[in-house]
Amino acid sequence: MHVRTMAPARQEEAARPVTMSPTTPAPKGVRQLDRVIIRFAGDSGDGIQVTGDRFTSETAQLGNDLATFPNFPAEIRAPAGTLPGVSSFQLQFADHDVLTPGDRPDVLVVMNPAALRANLDDLRPGGRIIANVDEFTSRNLKRVGYDASPLDDDSLEAYTVHQVRLTSMAVEALKDLDIGKKDAERAKNMFALGLLSWLYHRPTERTLEFIAKRFGNIPDIAKANTIAFTAGWNYGETTEEFAISYEIRPAAMPTGLYRRITGNTALAWGLVAASRLSGLPLFLGAYPITPASDVLHELSRHKRFDVHTFQAEDEIAGVGAALGASYGGALGVTTTSGPGVSLKGETISLGIALELPLVVCDIQRAGPSTGMPTKTEQADLLMAYGGRHGEAPVPIVAPQSPSDCFDIALEAVRIATTYRTPVILLSDGYLANGSEPWQIPDVASLPDLTPTFATETNGTGAKGEPAFLPYLRDPETLARPWAVPGTPGLEHRIGGLEKADGTGHISYDPDNHDLMVRTRQAKIDGIARAIPPLEVDDPDGRARTLVLGWGSTYGPIGAAVREVREHGHSVAQAHLRYLNPFPEGTGEVLRRYDRVIVPEMNLGQLASLLRARYLVDVISYNKVRGLPFTSSELVDAIEELVGG
Repeated sequence: MHVRTMAPARQEEAARPVTMSPTTPAPKGVRQLDRVIIRFAGDSGDGIQVTGDRFTSETAQLGNDLATFPNFPAEIRAPAGTLPGVSSFQLQFADHDVLTPGDRPDVLVVMNPAALRANLDDLRPGGRIIANVDEFTSRNLKRVGYDASPLDDDSLEAYTVHQVRLTSMAVEALKDLDIGKKDAERAKNMFALGLLSWLYHRPTERTLEFIAKRFGNIPDIAKANTIAFTAGWNYGETTEEFAISYEIRPAAMPTGLYRRITGNTALAWGLVAASRLSGLPLFLGAYPITPASDVLHELSRHKRFDVHTFQAEDEIAGVGAALGASYGGALGVTTTSGPGVSLKGETISLGIALELPLVVCDIQRAGPSTGMPTKTEQADLLMAYGGRHGEAPVPIVAPQSPSDCFDIALEAVRIATTYRTPVILLSDGYLANGSEPWQIPDVASLPDLTPTFATETNGTGAKGEPAFLPYLRDPETLARPWAVPGTPGLEHRIGGLEKADGTGHISYDPDNHDLMVRTRQAKIDGIARAIPPLEVDDPDGRARTLVLGWGSTYGPIGAAVREVREHGHSVAQAHLRYLNPFPEGTGEVLRRYDRVIVPEMNLGQLASLLRARYLVDVISYNKVRGLPFTSSELVDAIEELVGG
């Protein structure tokens, strides 16, 4: 685990040269920047995600604030050099806090013509292109519709273009190694990483350690990547192509121990922490599905923390096993994505009838059906809200950033075990794969999640004898007792048929069914009393427009609201982490403003719920392109509303 203290700058380390070059270069200029947006792009097989990930790790070690956006195709391997096969990784890092990976990259590193064509429109005017000129062959150019190389005409005159022979220089650096040509060519991503590490003063030691560890069992490949990375760094140091390098000072952040974390890793760690804080063994029943699979992968590494993972044969088996674990007194969790939630619907309803804890993590992706598995969306909200048979309410929570996935996991477990109910946690692909610095919390600051189990009888039977009433409720939470099977004297009936109030016997009595339906609804509604009120960020108190979001829109909305305020407008912002029930006072907040705009990566699902619940005609702003909002498009939407 990489950790760091957000201490003053470590630029001395960052600027330390790699020592394998015999060249003693002339000093070059250094320019200070406050932030940079870099996008790496190439074929799926070019190691783009590894390159971006390593650059991000070194950026986190250096103390910059950052946010990332990996974007890759669902196909395991689309044809090389084609537009569907382009993979990219965008990173914004800065000497101040940032909320998004940035809208338009300042620097675009392209491994081939397809990567250029697929990403050029996003590059800001005046931006820098670092192009692997070796791959701009006539064949590769024609494959993506170029009649001639854009590197050789005036079509890129709006940008600064660096034509770098990434592939051939990597191969040349490895000529003395006994490896094949393909292996040598694959090292071009490490050459590019070395060059960018020099250009932006990233540390090198840990990348070299990473290479040694990752390829430790393939010594020749480890050596090749080390040499290629070093050659790229030294190329930057010695070439006249790059006369200036850039420094971005560490961001001012609270002192503490930090690491870079993705949303899925944070979610997995949050579940582990919740397990330890509750004293319950964690059981995950799951079927692999993108983009949720990483949670299963991560949890499977933590058996020493009493974590048990079960890769089931399908989604139904996964959630069934998790609910069974809860029945047995464990912390039952299941993870999935959109299509999997529909398959789990019947078991979630069973969990509602049984009134047992269950955490269902839905890492949303673009649908419907198989949809676009590696692209993000927020379109499962209404399915989470009502996608079951019968009156079957469940609490819904949603994280607002990658690191918030840790905290929301704790909250989902707290609600599930306190109220004995399934809870749906709505993350999405943007949060799952994105990363940011995370201050590792002090364990002592985390909440006590110890549940209460029934250990003795709580009522009287028909003959006046002591009896256990499995549906005798806590008057505050309306939760029924949680009795672990095998507890002497607490034997009781379980199943999906309607239960009689108190005794839990099977009941077809109409009045009892009405009572049980209303009681289960009241239990979920009552959670609102135990969650924080909706916070509103309205600095000068003069705003007449409120921007309200949920889930992963937090970053883009926050960045947009900052910019709108810089333009002289008063705008308020609020963000919902609790979607069912809504926090108390939400209706009063909505009615306090003349206009409420709700940006969502769907066609207006939260907006529909708000209109129905509070009779406030909120304004939807929607996007369903499998991509997150950019802050600039939200700025335009908000300012159009504010000025209207």
